[in-house]
Amino acid sequence: MSDRPALIADIGGTHVRFALVRPGQAPTDTVVMRCREYPGPAEAAQAYLAGLAGSPAPKRAAFAVASPVAGDRVKFTNSNWDFSIAEVGDVLGFDHFDVVNDFVAVALSVRHLAGADLLKLGGGEPVVGKPIAVLGPGTGLGVSAVVPEPSGRWLALATEGGHVTMAAADDREAELLSWLRAHHGHMSAERVISGQGLVNLAQAIAETSGRQAVHTTPDAISQHGLDQSCPICHEALDTFFAMLGTVAGNLALTLGSLGGVFIAGGILPRMPEALAASAFRDRFEAKGRFRDYLAPIPAWLVRHPQPAFAGLAALAME
Repeated sequence: MSDRPALIADIGGTHVRFALVRPGQAPTDTVVMRCREYPGPAEAAQAYLAGLAGSPAPKRAAFAVASPVAGDRVKFTNSNWDFSIAEVGDVLGFDHFDVVNDFVAVALSVRHLAGADLLKLGGGEPVVGKPIAVLGPGTGLGVSAVVPEPSGRWLALATEGGHVTMAAADDREAELLSWLRAHHGHMSAERVISGQGLVNLAQAIAETSGRQAVHTTPDAISQHGLDQSCPICHEALDTFFAMLGTVAGNLALTLGSLGGVFIAGGILPRMPEALAASAFRDRFEAKGRFRDYLAPIPAWLVRHPQPAFAGLAALAME
């Protein structure tokens, strides 16, 4: 590994965050730029690097994109950026260039987080060398896993696990999902475990109980659910936590993730105490004969402000 820094970038629909990373160090020189001010990531990266006087040009890079990565072409849904990975790497002179989905970058981070970056949500100690599950509600519901390879490296899986069918764990959830299914068709986990999912739950709770939903944004529902000033919002938030536990337990069983389960995303780090006190853990373990299998599996809430950067740094340094 040369003494040149590697370039990392977390690219969303509105902003791109650039930073430099060196072995054994946290990312430095972080800059946030607006995507619409540049034709594409190559031009944005050139502008970023031009502002770093005296720093040698990176030869390695790792970018995370809020888009599927299924080949050389990356096209964003929420911006006009549409680029070839190979062309961007050539323009910027990279010898090694990785582009991954943004939630894959989050998944790559979890083995490198510790201390204040994590909040334990029950369970025992992770089993070394076993798969790790990662999921996180935000705009959608991201789902990934980190699994060991025979070489000793760890591979993060790109999945669409947020779109699995949501199952009801009791009669009340069945009633809510039935109402939502009549209005949305297929009821995926993402339909209820995301920012919009919180709105969907509040609407279903109001409609099935003959009440009026006053609060109709994720932030408002979260706020009034946390302070319990609105019964609809309070039930919506409780149901959100419980359903997250159901999906996380299902994922742990599916993957055999004895290495642990990490909860990331943009919503839950703002309400860690409420999540820890909720039905999340009980629902996570509520799998009948397999409760004893799930009980020792540790779960954590990721509290790192930029977990994608931590994952990209690890990827760029490999």
